[in-house]
Amino acid sequence: MPPRYSMTAVEFVVADMAASLAFYRQIGFDIPAEADTEESVHYDLGNGVELVWDDLAMIQGDGSSYIPATNGPAMTVAFDCGSPAEVDRIYAELVASGVKGSVAPYDAPWGRRFSLVLDPDGNGVALYAEL
Repeated sequence: MPPRYSMTAVEFVVADMAASLAFYRQIGFDIPAEADTEESVHYDLGNGVELVWDDLAMIQGDGSSYIPATNGPAMTVAFDCGSPAEVDRIYAELVASGVKGSVAPYDAPWGRRFSLVLDPDGNGVALYAEL
């Protein structure tokens, strides 16, 4: 049986806040530019869940023993882009701007247009839409 807790946030621990937030702006999040200099940024998804970006130096500076992942993505998050064409458009735009593409858009056997890019900290970001 799963725990009886509600998920309230997905946290990214980031090495460069401005670079990370710029990436998430590219995929459509309306994050104010002044957030680039903050140590912790919270973005309300409007469904009781937040995306949170915390600066690595802040996390490690409070005496924490946090060690970032080094052998691949620490996690993968997925975003529904609404249509297969939008998956292709966003993927192409990200890769053209220098974002590392991991899986080019394709029609997956599970019925979705699917692609995967890596954010500036190496986290997987899946972009998908129902076919």
